[in-house]
Amino acid sequence: MIHYLGTPIIETERLLLRKMESADTQKAFNHWLSDERVSDNRVSAAHKTVPETMERIEKIVRNYVRKDFCWWAIERKVDSELIGEIDLYDFDKSTGNCEVSYTIGYKWWNQGCGTEALRAVMEFGFRHMNIHKIAAAHNIDNPASGKVMGKAGMVQEGIIRHKIRNAKNQYKDCAVFGILQEDYFKNNTSDQNYIMKINQITLQ
Repeated sequence: MIHYLGTPIIETERLLLRKMESADTQKAFNHWLSDERVSDNRVSAAHKTVPETMERIEKIVRNYVRKDFCWWAIERKVDSELIGEIDLYDFDKSTGNCEVSYTIGYKWWNQGCGTEALRAVMEFGFRHMNIHKIAAAHNIDNPASGKVMGKAGMVQEGIIRHKIRNAKNQYKDCAVFGILQEDYFKNNTSDQNYIMKINQITLQ
């Protein structure tokens, strides 16, 4: 059974994972949501205006009242810069499975930030939420995202043809990755590996 705990603050060596705020709108727009280099790997088109981003973030903020809503802003601790987002979603009560999605701004690609954030959210999901399996997928035109998943311990399980259609009306094949809780625990014996601190939750 999944233990829903909302969106707590999670701190890693370099990152602070926290709730998104309305004040994040401009930086989210500037750093990834308006950048076509990033949006080409997403289903949604790049935002053209700040109000588009504001509407999206306000919707996220409203959902924080739900315990089954797990959506983090990714912030660098060294300079408090907002660099991306990561979320757990599509929870299946019958299996205890869910999916993870993440985006890192182009400026911070190839710096290990995506892997660090993904590892932390996986640790939280498996050890504190009791999730059975976490899955993810990436456009095969974006192999760097697959490397992030692999470094975090996920295993490629196959390729689904034309899994998505992007904002340019292009169908894209996607590589599907996953990791089971039992396999995660075999390779990660301590929750201090990736998480330094978890705040604002009661662990049961």
